[in-house]
Amino acid sequence: MAQRKHLDEFLRGRIIGRLECGRTQLEVSEELGIAQSVISRLWQRFQDDGNVSRCYSTGRPRVTTPNEDRYLAVTAKRNRRSSASDLYRQFSSATGTTVSRKTVYRRLGHIGLYARRPVRCVPLTATHCRLRLAWSREHALWTPQQWSCVMFSAESRISLQSDSRRTFIWRAPGTRYHQENTIERHRYGGAG
Repeated sequence: MAQRKHLDEFLRGRIIGRLECGRTQLEVSEELGIAQSVISRLWQRFQDDGNVSRCYSTGRPRVTTPNEDRYLAVTAKRNRRSSASDLYRQFSSATGTTVSRKTVYRRLGHIGLYARRPVRCVPLTATHCRLRLAWSREHALWTPQQWSCVMFSAESRISLQSDSRRTFIWRAPGTRYHQENTIERHRYGGAG
């Protein structure tokens, strides 16, 4: 199927001018290489309202109002771990407007909230923070030669329990490591 091309203002004016001079739609179609159905619709619109400008369709009207969109955003930010299904049920019961789960995804995506997996981190105590800061200050001025004597290993946590719970949170890009977007887990204990 050929891609649909829209006629520019100048070409629409040329078509109407030729038709007003008494040429037939078939003659204009053959001369300009445009389908006769397009010329017929353009001529009919010109005769109905005297306008040849392109009519822009707005598509299906939005189900939600801007206030309802804001309500949905506030609800998602307050309950970051709610699923889209939970949010649309809560939204429908609160506003009386029925929307689909996909609509919830789209509305939240328009304001910059996306469902992402939260960062899992081990909770640090005040002692941990103090010791890490002291270590980093001690080693801040090390030379590459001193660091070449240090071996880093990639240790992985091995757990017999599966952590297959796929929890998602609603967050904006660039906020991955913000505290409200992390889930603390305890060592070897899975999700906390």
